[in-house]
Amino acid sequence: MAEFDSRFAGSIPALYDRYLGPFIFEPYAADLAERLADVNEGKLLEVAAGTGVVTRTLACTLPENVAIVATDLNQPMLDFAAGQYSSPRVSWRQANAQSLPFPDGVFDAVVCQFGAMFFPDKIAAFGEALRVLKPGGRFIFSSWDRLEESEIPYAVSQGVIALFPDDPPRFLARIPHGYCDPECIESDVRQAGFPSVKLETVQLCSRASSHRDPAIGFCQGSPLRNEIEARAASRLAETTEAAAAAVKARFGTGPIEGKIQAHIITAYR
Repeated sequence: MAEFDSRFAGSIPALYDRYLGPFIFEPYAADLAERLADVNEGKLLEVAAGTGVVTRTLACTLPENVAIVATDLNQPMLDFAAGQYSSPRVSWRQANAQSLPFPDGVFDAVVCQFGAMFFPDKIAAFGEALRVLKPGGRFIFSSWDRLEESEIPYAVSQGVIALFPDDPPRFLARIPHGYCDPECIESDVRQAGFPSVKLETVQLCSRASSHRDPAIGFCQGSPLRNEIEARAASRLAETTEAAAAAVKARFGTGPIEGKIQAHIITAYR
């Protein structure tokens, strides 16, 4: 399934940003911005920026003299992000987190929200973050806890799995929520060369206006869609409705809310 896991193309970026951005990404973007409130100048690098949820939050909260370089491997996601937000202090650039196209020691901070799970070689990516940081600079990234700890995404996943009992799509558990062992994460960051690592498990609340929004977001606006269509392209709408029904059965029709939980890692060079 590796070819499907990081394919964000077609209508996926727009649906991802519309339905999943406010639902699960904006709450942690606000948390990340608070952690960087003391950055008053210099350059900040964002890797795996996606559709720019964190980028926009940082640009609205950090001082004007903090320049932001937002990167992603996936050009369609970057194109969408750049179309949503334009600012002279923000530059958009395609880049592989495992081989960053920047000199050593040029950034005051490196951030990555829910992107590390997609890196084939996480230690290499963390090592690149270390390399481009200035001495004393920090690397902050987030990774989802177990799928069961995020209530509405778990309900969506269960609804989808029920339709494909012989070959269930398990993208959510495998990738977004697959890099969830705190000991493993801390070990990887230390192996990359960071001498100081702190991991916090942070529980927040996800909110959606209806039970259908998260179903559309995950089934049609994430690589889960690729798994569904690989099994039965004609059943995408049916699968979305099954996921919505699973959410409705537990949370009602909306507005709905549920617990989400992630690990926030801060490492200093």
